Amino acid sequence: MKTREGNITVKKRQAMQGLYFMLLFIFTTLAAYSQEQQQAKERRDGWHLLDPQADGYMGISLEKAYELLKGRKSTPVIVAVIDSGIDTSQEDLREILWKNPREINGNGIDDDKNGYTDDIYGWNFCGSPSGENLARNTYEVQRVYHNWKSEFEGKKEKSITPDRKFLYQQWVKAEAIINRDYDDAARQEAGISNFFKAMEQSSKIINDQLGIEEFSANQVKPLLKSPTSVVAKSAAFWVDLFAKSDDTTSKSTLYLQEIRDYKTQLDNKINRKTKAPEDLRGELVRDKYTDINDRYYGNNNLKSGSGDHGTMVAGTIAAIRHNGMGVDGIADNVRIMALRAVPGGDEHDKDVALAIRYAVDHGARIINMSFGKPVSPYKQFVDDAVRYAASKGVLLVHGSGNDGKDLTNDSFYPNPVFIDGTKANNFLTVGASGDLSTGGYAAPFSNYSYQAVDIFAPGVNIYSTATNNRYKGADGTSLASPVAAGVAALIASYFPTLTPKQIIHVLTTSGKPLEREVSQPGESGKKVKFTSLSSSGRVINAYEAVKAAMAIEE
Repeated sequence: MKTREGNITVKKRQAMQGLYFMLLFIFTTLAAYSQEQQQAKERRDGWHLLDPQADGYMGISLEKAYELLKGRKSTPVIVAVIDSGIDTSQEDLREILWKNPREINGNGIDDDKNGYTDDIYGWNFCGSPSGENLARNTYEVQRVYHNWKSEFEGKKEKSITPDRKFLYQQWVKAEAIINRDYDDAARQEAGISNFFKAMEQSSKIINDQLGIEEFSANQVKPLLKSPTSVVAKSAAFWVDLFAKSDDTTSKSTLYLQEIRDYKTQLDNKINRKTKAPEDLRGELVRDKYTDINDRYYGNNNLKSGSGDHGTMVAGTIAAIRHNGMGVDGIADNVRIMALRAVPGGDEHDKDVALAIRYAVDHGARIINMSFGKPVSPYKQFVDDAVRYAASKGVLLVHGSGNDGKDLTNDSFYPNPVFIDGTKANNFLTVGASGDLSTGGYAAPFSNYSYQAVDIFAPGVNIYSTATNNRYKGADGTSLASPVAAGVAALIASYFPTLTPKQIIHVLTTSGKPLEREVSQPGESGKKVKFTSLSSSGRVINAYEAVKAAMAIEE
């Protein structure tokens, strides 16, 4: 017989209890993250620019670098930001944006005959000629899995012809990821759905009792003494949840939204295997995607659908320094070129390749790439673009990714290793470091590898420019990469004869070595030497890099 507690059945209560500890982990992580971010902000915005000895933060010693550079002239350096787009009207960025000198703004004419009309600040490869932008995209593992399933499913590598072998390997990896995520999500989905329904029902009981739409721990505590059993038990559940997550200030709606989002993530993982993805990009852009020579598509709308990501990356590199507003960037004589190739979801290889080529052809010396994915079906497009950049003396800087993985045997694309096994010498891969006050010297989310990651740079609680003249903090190798790109731009500006290979050598050999044990990124809890997490074992440092560049001159 089923006993009811109002709308909450015993079966649902058991489902809640069965999932309780897993969900508490989610809530605790959320609360701890929120508190850590607030504490870190109170400690010091811009900590990543500070000096370890003078300021006590494991930053890049930027002011010391500028002291060392006093009296030297700098040359302007164009840094291309291939990302989600940039708010070109941001108050702390607009004066340092690259402007195409051969294009007349807004006349609807391709003045410089480069195939891109009115490309004043750069170009958007994720939009239609009419100005409509792709804001949400599918994931590459889903695209690869379904696109080549009929060709490769059930096949052994020995039966694959050499010209299809790399694509087959990409499909096998995509299949493994899809199956792993599907199995994990399928195990959890029913329980999470029941738990969420129970949360909604119990919160509605409390909302109705209190006459409010959301509640905190302190607001619900008086209901523990309610004479109505269902009210008291609903209150007890929520009070216990707030207490176990060590969070007495957040509202119930935050917890409900977190579980709602988590359920959506599970549903998406299931759908990636069971449903072929929509061709969101192709329907909008309408190019011939498999033809790299079909390149004149997109529009000059760099902001719509861009979110804050690209604007934060740009500000980290070069927000106007010492102007009394917002934040300070790293390099003081830089022009940011905006290239939109990364909508929500995963980027497409062709768009990335053409963005690299656009940057090279229009004078960029450094290209920042704060994006990535586990498979790259048209990697040959990107490899050729990287080779082209190398031939023109252009440095590419790439974040290592935020999965807490060892990349030694698990590629994260784009990467410097070409399909033929050779390696680019103009490609710097950057992991994310922190500070003891921001959770540890190695960011727990950062990918790492003694072979595949070159150096670490601050990537925890980086405060930067956001859209609509806002400023915000964020974590990720997406921020570590522009910190490194900013230091690279500083070196390129004051030492303009250095090649990409020399700049990489300067950065990786001069960074601050950390001869200590740290928590290995990921969830293992294992302690490892920081020197094992990248090939240099160092954290990038602008002051030491300037000294190293000066030594090359001598």
